[in-house]
Amino acid sequence: MTQFSLTEDQLAIQEMAQKFTADAITPFAAEWDEKHIFPRDVIKQSAELGFGGIYISEESGGIGLGRLESAIIMEAMAYGCPATSSFISIHNMASWMIDCFGSQVVKDKFLADLIPMEKISSYCLTEPGSGSDAAALKTSAKRDGDDYIVNGGKQFISGAGVNDVYVTMVRTSDDGAKGVTCLVIEKDMEGVSFGAPERKLGWNASPTAQVHFDNVRVPVENRVGDEGEGFRIAMAGLDGGRLNIGACSLGGAQRCLDEAINYTKERKQFGKAISDFQNTQFMLADMATDLEASRALLYLAAAKVTEGAPDKTKFAAMAKRLATDNGSKIVNDALQLFGGYGYLQDYPIERFWRDLRVHSILEGTNQVMRMIISRELLRQ
Repeated sequence: MTQFSLTEDQLAIQEMAQKFTADAITPFAAEWDEKHIFPRDVIKQSAELGFGGIYISEESGGIGLGRLESAIIMEAMAYGCPATSSFISIHNMASWMIDCFGSQVVKDKFLADLIPMEKISSYCLTEPGSGSDAAALKTSAKRDGDDYIVNGGKQFISGAGVNDVYVTMVRTSDDGAKGVTCLVIEKDMEGVSFGAPERKLGWNASPTAQVHFDNVRVPVENRVGDEGEGFRIAMAGLDGGRLNIGACSLGGAQRCLDEAINYTKERKQFGKAISDFQNTQFMLADMATDLEASRALLYLAAAKVTEGAPDKTKFAAMAKRLATDNGSKIVNDALQLFGGYGYLQDYPIERFWRDLRVHSILEGTNQVMRMIISRELLRQ
């Protein structure tokens, strides 16, 4: 990226992702939502474009792109279906943790299947009693020879019950955040089970459930990093995850802005198109301005995360907070411009309204984002 524009390579990546979305996602997303269909075949199809290992290193078989390129891809796919784009984002985040922090043994064991999405990964951090206070997690892993014995449960896990691999944060000591360790747990291990699918407001194309561990024996070789490094790994993953979820809000907001522009040109009231009214024009202007401001900050934050800049975490939190809050507001304003029709499932706006609402909660609530930002500011 030059200072204010995408490079030719980035534009080519964007065009490829947009074409894939237009062909494979957008025409089917409403049905996936209505019928709660998990489009595993389409998600796996995205891996043929390299989207199963976007920022996994080329040495490990990924395509080794930066976080800006990842955000561009997620934004493009969310234009068709935010739930599907977010699902692919989570797989990339979990798989990247294995590549970035895992030993060669654990990389060799899992990445060859994860990158082509022969297997899909979930990320297991949140528990029923530890949401924003992630360091308070209680799922335990006790060492027993060459294995860990894992007991506990995880809450709100995307892909639970359908995915194959669960990158899981567990407690190996009572030392707070320093007692958290990262293990890769496989679906077919004895003692792994899943709760009933959650009944959600949105993200109906992405299954969510609890994950339960009952004396699950996990080989020590499945550990990612050393004991006690899990919380640091989790937070490093969330910098990128926050960018991706913000990018998904950008894509959904762009779709609804485009839909609103087209609708207001066609809808006539009081003898003329409602786009001719100054009130409509000002709403559209504010929506477009907020979208571009959010995009500019998110792209800047993505560049900082790729570069490992000292303020990358602060900027990732800023970008996630702004993009998800503005994204939901833009979609809400689009629904208002559609009037009663926006409330109907015959139009896509209400689906995006439902899907984007959760973005200000997951990957760290936007209240936690403000805590991160203010903490960094007050350290100066």
